[in-house]
Amino acid sequence: MNPIEYETKDLDNYFYSLKEMYPTAYNKAKTDPYTKTRVILMNGTEYESVWFMHQFARHCNEPEILCSLARIRNQEQWQQKRIACLKPINESILETTIAYEQLAIDLTACLAKYEKDENNIKALNFALLEDFDHLYRFSNLLMMDKNIDAKELVGSFTEIMPGRPTIAEHRYPADNLRKHMKADKAELYSKLVGCTITAAEQQTMNYYMNISQWYKNDLGRKLYAEIAMVEEEHVTQYESLKDPNLTWLEQWVMHEYAESYLYYSAYESEIDENIKQIWLEHFEMECAHLKEAIRLLEKYEKKKYNKVIGNGDYPILLELGSNKEYIREVLATTITLTSKDMDYKDIHKLKDDDCYFSYQNAFVGEEVECVPSHVVINQAIKELGKDYRYQDEDHPIEELSDRKKDNTTIARTN
Repeated sequence: MNPIEYETKDLDNYFYSLKEMYPTAYNKAKTDPYTKTRVILMNGTEYESVWFMHQFARHCNEPEILCSLARIRNQEQWQQKRIACLKPINESILETTIAYEQLAIDLTACLAKYEKDENNIKALNFALLEDFDHLYRFSNLLMMDKNIDAKELVGSFTEIMPGRPTIAEHRYPADNLRKHMKADKAELYSKLVGCTITAAEQQTMNYYMNISQWYKNDLGRKLYAEIAMVEEEHVTQYESLKDPNLTWLEQWVMHEYAESYLYYSAYESEIDENIKQIWLEHFEMECAHLKEAIRLLEKYEKKKYNKVIGNGDYPILLELGSNKEYIREVLATTITLTSKDMDYKDIHKLKDDDCYFSYQNAFVGEEVECVPSHVVINQAIKELGKDYRYQDEDHPIEELSDRKKDNTTIARTN
């Protein structure tokens, strides 16, 4: 598929009504888990696009470009609202959160499995173990607060057990930065990975940043706030993978191309016919948006789109699915890694005066027993007799196999 060759209407023919903006929501009890995750992914993709265009507009004084940004941004906002309202009214904050974390886990693993850029692969695998742990913490809160088995929500496609403990994920901020790819040398798929994972993690960060205050008890509020801080780290990591040397117009072309790619990928793998049609309609809109961004790139910078997206043909499409064995392998081989100087280092090789430990000391402090991500597991063990998990077999890390004790030292102390 090549979105540049896809037939579209004039840009002003893609304004739709308020009525059309409010779709029929999915049924939370019957909808496939990966349909729910696609909804979250495309919601986040639109959110990223809208804020990119707002930032572009604040750094642009060309009337024609500003006009096109305003028109397309309006249409992207319409798409975002339409997607967001696919979530049903009766789906709770925590139920939605389980889908957010399942997306983070399986999207990251799916992207990594087809990636060739070692820098990108390492970044994906590193954050994968942290989102995996977040799913475990939120699932325990879900069982205690709602008496809901998270296994049913993830459809048994994603295991629920400890990853790199959340308490170990709080790092010195500058250590979350990564070396960026060079857009003129990077594979198109690698550039799509950067766009996709940044948008997805930013959506999760924004959700947790804003939802913490609305949770109904103190432990839940504190857990969302703590994990939101880790999502800030993940967004810092992923956005730093992208090439900052692209011009605003080149970035815009890449954004629109990535959106069209993700909508087409969603369309190809969607099993809900109602939502499948939405993906197709939005795909057509993105093709029109892409063509406008290309036109402006060629007019104002005298550059061909080939520099950014090659001939436009999509690489392998994104298909969300189960990644149990891949995740277990990453767990078994990288659990004790932390971030250091734009790369990764085993926690046991850090010196005692490393900034990781000084930041841990400042943020976590000496009262480990009061850290929300730890408290939620201790509380679950107290109420349930052991922590909540869904495992197909024993945990690959012996230190994380005890269901009656939460480990707060692995990947955190040297």
